[in-house]
Amino acid sequence: MKYYQLLLFIFSCTYTFAQDDLLNEIETETTDSVTFEQPAFKAMKIGNLQSTKVGGKGDFYMYISHRFGSLKDGWETFFGLDNANTKIQLVYALFDGFQIGISRESWRKTYAGSTKIRIKEQKGNFPINISAYGTFNVNTQVSTELYPEITGSDRMSYAAQFLFSKRIKKLSVELAPTYVRQNLVYNVNQDHNQYVLGIGGRYKVSKRMSVNIDYSYNFSRASDSDFKDPLTVGLDIETGGHVFQLLFTNAQSTNEPGFMSYAEGDWSTGDIFFGFNIVRVF
Repeated sequence: MKYYQLLLFIFSCTYTFAQDDLLNEIETETTDSVTFEQPAFKAMKIGNLQSTKVGGKGDFYMYISHRFGSLKDGWETFFGLDNANTKIQLVYALFDGFQIGISRESWRKTYAGSTKIRIKEQKGNFPINISAYGTFNVNTQVSTELYPEITGSDRMSYAAQFLFSKRIKKLSVELAPTYVRQNLVYNVNQDHNQYVLGIGGRYKVSKRMSVNIDYSYNFSRASDSDFKDPLTVGLDIETGGHVFQLLFTNAQSTNEPGFMSYAEGDWSTGDIFFGFNIVRVF
């Protein structure tokens, strides 16, 4: 009996010391751990403008975007609902913080490829998120019947962006300096190379809802251009694996070279488009 009591005493002491060592390790790891901030944006787009969000390894996203016709047309087109630009995009994260995407948009029958990279996250002593984004677009609506001397490269357009964002409690803000290249322009005074600054933000009004806004100023727009700078105002609604984005904008295209160069609507005259993005992650 004494022998078993001695073994029980030794086991109890060992177990107690092991618990103390484990607690010490947990306390040490907690003290040394880096504090991560909550992400600035839940979706990969603020409205039209790309956000700093990038998928984690193996994440697969499907984007479905609609931009209906102008509200200005009234009942004749049921406030634009009879006319819609539709885009379907698939995005896959090959690695954590590195994703690729392909899409097809009915506006100018455009095919596009894209890539997005996370460079830095807002954490610890680093105050902002930094990502980079690039895309190439192919306008298949342009034909040799309209432009007999057109070549394959004339159908191409490109955009490259650095994305900088910061979250401050419920408010997230972003700057997006952008380079756009249009191989084919429709105005002789318009530069092929265009420099744009995108500005966007998001304010959470509840646990699953936020108000979003983004605007892009094109420094290179020709003075006699009929196109405007795009302004988008919207609402994010989070529902588990989905994010619904309801928005109003003056641009029908959802691709960067499209809406940054060719926003055809005008907020001042009510020539704006209702639309939405639906995001599903698998």
